Amino acid sequence: METLFKIDWQSMFVPTESILEVILRGSIMYLGMFILLRLFRRQSGAISMADLLVIVVIADAAQNGMAGDSRSVVEALLLIITIVFWDYVIDWLGFKSVMMARILEHQPLPLIKNGRFIRRNLKSELLTEHEVMGQLRLQGVDDVKKVKQFHLESNGEFSLIRIDDVPNQDNKNTKSSVN
Repeated sequence: METLFKIDWQSMFVPTESILEVILRGSIMYLGMFILLRLFRRQSGAISMADLLVIVVIADAAQNGMAGDSRSVVEALLLIITIVFWDYVIDWLGFKSVMMARILEHQPLPLIKNGRFIRRNLKSELLTEHEVMGQLRLQGVDDVKKVKQFHLESNGEFSLIRIDDVPNQDNKNTKSSVN
């Protein structure tokens, strides 16, 4: 019971590594990752699952170089370069090959078409009508009947085409007002 409340103040506050080495390792790893990600990562509005995976794996690899537990900074940077290289190659393959693009990126999933929910697609994504209506309200739509198409895009965002955004082909139901 005594060890449950015992505090080792020395291990808590006294460094086991050289403070200068910790600062140097952290600086080298941060600047190395910053340069690599600036060179090889494109900027986008949302983070994809692949981007999140790369960030998590890079963080784990970077920890090896920062910890100082007999891991060199060079080894950690080589591991990070390898991860970024493969991420770039996979992105490049998806850009160059239609087949690879289909494999690597999901197609937009229709959730609403012509004012009606597509329930099997909602079910496959575990979305309720209430949640989808919340997303519609964020985009300024308060009635599902006003929606021509509503998709869940591959980046996790929602896209909307309103019925009034689509040109009317038959002009029978169009109302015009003269001021």
